[in-house]
Amino acid sequence: MKLHTFVTDTSNPQTRGRQIGERWAEQIRQTVSLYLDFFNQVDVAPERVRHLGEASLGALEAWSPNLAEEVAGIALGADLPFWQLAALNARTEILAVMPTPPEGECSTAVYAPRGAQAPRSIQTWDWHDSLVPDGLLLQFPGSAGLSVKLFTEFGMLGKIGVNSAGLGLHFNILHHGSDNDSAGVPVHAIARRLLEEARSVDEAIALARSARVSASTVLTVFSRHDRSPRAASIELAPQATAVVLPGEDGWITHTNHFLAPELVPDERTLDVSTTYARLEHVNAHRAAMTGANLASRAEAMCGGLGDSAPICFIPDLALPPTERWETLLTIGIDTEGFALDYAAATPLALARHGQARF
Repeated sequence: MKLHTFVTDTSNPQTRGRQIGERWAEQIRQTVSLYLDFFNQVDVAPERVRHLGEASLGALEAWSPNLAEEVAGIALGADLPFWQLAALNARTEILAVMPTPPEGECSTAVYAPRGAQAPRSIQTWDWHDSLVPDGLLLQFPGSAGLSVKLFTEFGMLGKIGVNSAGLGLHFNILHHGSDNDSAGVPVHAIARRLLEEARSVDEAIALARSARVSASTVLTVFSRHDRSPRAASIELAPQATAVVLPGEDGWITHTNHFLAPELVPDERTLDVSTTYARLEHVNAHRAAMTGANLASRAEAMCGGLGDSAPICFIPDLALPPTERWETLLTIGIDTEGFALDYAAATPLALARHGQARF
């Protein structure tokens, strides 16, 4: 994955959307084309893709008109039909109707103990390598007066990021028996609005609870301020929104299965998924993952197994694109410095070859 950066000073959502759409039209059109083809490969019919995309953006218009305006602006700037940008932003809602849920993606670890020390975080973002040849790092002024920095796929509203109030957010997909085709608010848009508006973990939880969802995801949020709670994994499912708090040691870890007791019984993760092995691995190595430098946390996250650790995905090019995975990004969030530290690589590669800062 090749990463690009874009900084804008406009707080007008439609203007910002048009700026992004015009500047990155080639990458956005390619991402839309790749996803539309992918949906077809996993047996979600084109007419259903369009319906779910448009209906999910209708839910977004009711929940956050500003973000819906930005999607419209991106479509105009990139000269694409509005429904195609709607479907792209609702990709998780569309994938939720697949007969068999996809393999899990992403491993997240946040160390947020009480006291003056800022939280330390790290996440791997694992996804189909064929879908994301390019990614975007975006900085902009949000609707509530906060500045935001985030990583996302081209054309999508949000994913992983930090705001100037010192709130960080990591993003992992989940699968639940209550996932359905009712086209709720896109979960990527929920992550984006939390970054734009939430100044504390409590505010982030309240905002997330206000959205009706049709697909499952967990948003792990944390604050540079020593408040209670200082961190939480917000597990979103159509059945309910649940909150998982850190342990007494300040650690909160998550992969791609539910941890909240009320949502675990209808967990829909495949038995063959790596999510359980990845969480066990992260928890076994987390005591060594408290270093101030992301490289030290990344090396510790792999442990002695290096790139053979279950948290690292190396694509098998012999497999079809729908069954092929890659660790496309390793990223840490600096809530004090309002920055993202990252490498488009596995944690081991970041530790050995360095990181960039945005």
